[in-house]
Amino acid sequence: MSHAVAEAVAGRFPQHLLGQHAQVGDETLTIARDGLLEVARFLKSDPAMAFDMPIDVTAVDYLDYPDHVGPRIHVVVHLYSTSKKHRVRLHVPVDLGDCQVPSLYPVWRGTEWFEREVWDMYGVRFTGHPDLRRILLYEGFVGHPLRKDYPLRGYQPLVPVAHLDDRAEDPKLKNVDLNPRPVEGAR
Repeated sequence: MSHAVAEAVAGRFPQHLLGQHAQVGDETLTIARDGLLEVARFLKSDPAMAFDMPIDVTAVDYLDYPDHVGPRIHVVVHLYSTSKKHRVRLHVPVDLGDCQVPSLYPVWRGTEWFEREVWDMYGVRFTGHPDLRRILLYEGFVGHPLRKDYPLRGYQPLVPVAHLDDRAEDPKLKNVDLNPRPVEGAR
């Protein structure tokens, strides 16, 4: 049934469909950012689609991914129809220079915390989100730790930890102090 979903989206929104593929029976549709809300509203409201359950909203950082071409960050939306028993995955490529997508909150209210997590971990802003702020980390946290260029040993404000040996040969294992001012109790 997921193939019928892909065909319906391709037929109705060819201008927004950037690509598609299927793996283990689940369709993945790559959707242009400016068409995301229009496609989402169709997937929810069309009786043949009836995607009433957002399973997850997350992101993927394709930095250093073999053979990847295009924007580094993709927002990924997993949807399920409880009445039709089909699912679909939407990928939305996002440029780092303009790292934002429209919020799906107006379509599925259950995406609110998912989008906050993507903002917190990947730094993707969701325009129109009612309360976009960090959900897992504290407000003063510097950076977005699930981006692949985030330092493995990045020291944060408010986190007093001992600095590790700086003589590591692998540059990814070097200590990076992200704290602009000293934290009391840390050395």
